[in-house]
Amino acid sequence: MSIYNFTANSIDGEKVNFEKYKGKVLLIVNTASKCGFTHQLEDLQSLYKEYKDKGFMILGFPCNQFAAQDPGTNKETKEFCQLNYGVTFNMFEKIQVNGKNAHPIFKYLIEKAPFEGFDMSNPSNKILDSIIKDKYPELSVGDYIKWNFTKFLIDRQGNVISRYESAVEPNDIKKDIDKLI
Repeated sequence: MSIYNFTANSIDGEKVNFEKYKGKVLLIVNTASKCGFTHQLEDLQSLYKEYKDKGFMILGFPCNQFAAQDPGTNKETKEFCQLNYGVTFNMFEKIQVNGKNAHPIFKYLIEKAPFEGFDMSNPSNKILDSIIKDKYPELSVGDYIKWNFTKFLIDRQGNVISRYESAVEPNDIKKDIDKLI
């Protein structure tokens, strides 16, 4: 099994076979339109613009599993991302990332890059950890996606290289992308 065995529906409802991404460096992100980390869409778009001509793609997967922070339709989410953040990278239909209805791509990503803990030197991680333990204790154990804007970096051969938790800003991933480009 590899990343290239998966399919997902684009935000416009078109079936996308991940084989089309062979040879590309990918950043796969679960997004949300009304999250404290939504501002990251701007930096994700900047990363995409900077690296897209070097074989880099971002795949955004809206998710409403965390505090209902992406309640709109796929169309509304797409319009929000484009109008507010100029998003032109690939967006997919809203999915679940945890639980029995989790999209297979996220089950695979979690298996290949388990949760390694929050960097508690980052104040946002301290807050997020506290929220999760208080309001979503089931997420505080195991390798689940902990919140919106968890990011997975995939190399040109389809290997999952790194998992970055929500508070990791997209620009902080540049050094790792540079190694793969």
